[in-house]
Amino acid sequence: MISVRDLHKHYLVHQREPGLGAAVASLFRRKYETVRAVDGIDFEIAAGERVGFLGPNGAGKTTTLKVLSGLLHPTSGDARVDGHEPRRREEAFLRKITLVLGQKQQLIWDLPPSETLELNRAIYGVPRDVFDRTKRELVELLQIEDVMGRPTRQLSLGERMKCELAAALIHGPKVLFLDEPTIGLDVAMQTIVRDFIRRYNEEHDATVILTSHNMADVAALCPRVIVIDHGKIVFDGDLEELVRRTRPDKRVVLRLGGKATEGALAELGKVVRADEGLAELQVPASDVSRVVARALASLPVQDLDVTDPPLEEVMADVFASKGKG
Repeated sequence: MISVRDLHKHYLVHQREPGLGAAVASLFRRKYETVRAVDGIDFEIAAGERVGFLGPNGAGKTTTLKVLSGLLHPTSGDARVDGHEPRRREEAFLRKITLVLGQKQQLIWDLPPSETLELNRAIYGVPRDVFDRTKRELVELLQIEDVMGRPTRQLSLGERMKCELAAALIHGPKVLFLDEPTIGLDVAMQTIVRDFIRRYNEEHDATVILTSHNMADVAALCPRVIVIDHGKIVFDGDLEELVRRTRPDKRVVLRLGGKATEGALAELGKVVRADEGLAELQVPASDVSRVVARALASLPVQDLDVTDPPLEEVMADVFASKGKG
């Protein structure tokens, strides 16, 4: 569905010192720096895949999505989406995709979301019967029936985000480019949006590329991740494999019915935290069984859980190691 080959996107950025003199001098002679936002990346994504596109700020994530959606022309290289060259912005291509930017909106501020959906129906030429059926489905899935007739300015952030998704999907796109779709939402609303994205993907066999700094989004939605840093891909593969490769240790979380000294906990593993009634230990994966057995025998354990390290820590280690390299 998506094929990228040796893709580059470079910018010439004007550089100058502060002050009036430097401002006047820049009128006659400017200094430019080449910023390599995307610097020769390759990947392929099959139809129906959900892929996390991860990286620190400035890594090239949003630039890549804008190239794939046709908003930006690449400096060089080739990008194809379902056989289309995005920069040509053919009508057939635009009908197949949607781009949702969590920090921007297409809803009309003083009009209700239903008006934006009607506008998009006209823009995409969606037949009335198809539009009505799709609208009912989206409104039901996103639970937004009560807000469709209210002015956008009166909606909460979560309500607006759900209406944004409805407006972006009213034409039934097969490729979803999602850039921070849960930014600013509370935990409950994030869960609703994630569940909706997964359900849309499964029911329509839609391809999803998701960028997010919220690792809960990635863990819940994306079996595969592509990690980009300084415009280059540093990992492309299974999320669980990335976790195992980067942080092979496990976390043992103990819920205690009484007090446990830090010394007693330290005998079991590295103490990550020790609060009232709760302790978290970092242990090698090979030692989990031994640590659990000792904890049950020596501590007032009421409950325990064994998990992978938080994905935020995994990604921090990935970027730190690449920065040192």
